[in-house]
Amino acid sequence: MTFFIFLPLMIGAVLIAFLIVVVTKNKEGGESVIRHLYTYLVLFATLMMVIGGGISIFMATADLVSPPTYYQSYSDFKMMKQSEKFEGQKQTEVSDEQLRAEYDQLIADEKRRQQENAKNQIIKSLGFIVIPLPIFIYFSRMRRKTIE
Repeated sequence: MTFFIFLPLMIGAVLIAFLIVVVTKNKEGGESVIRHLYTYLVLFATLMMVIGGGISIFMATADLVSPPTYYQSYSDFKMMKQSEKFEGQKQTEVSDEQLRAEYDQLIADEKRRQQENAKNQIIKSLGFIVIPLPIFIYFSRMRRKTIE
């Protein structure tokens, strides 16, 4: 468990050590190496964001098309409604048809809520594609120019 806490620190330390070694070996092109390393890190980060956004859109679309099912059974719903009656109050008898209609309405509302959440997630996930994609394209073109 503590390994995962220190993992980002270890990766950062390895990257800094790698950078120091490369710069000291290439004293003439140290700035160039740092520029290339920065470019590749930005390309990697933005590419990971775009891929993550695409995966998130796919998962949200699956939830939109086929929302997760409602897990409360009719018998549980019926027992919950019957236990809501308090002592000292008039006990109004609700017919089985009314209970079934309320249960069906509850399931429909839950399905609609899940679909709205999926639409919201798709919009949020588009941000993980629309925002980093131009940055990725810019740095990719900049990398091509420096190679040529």
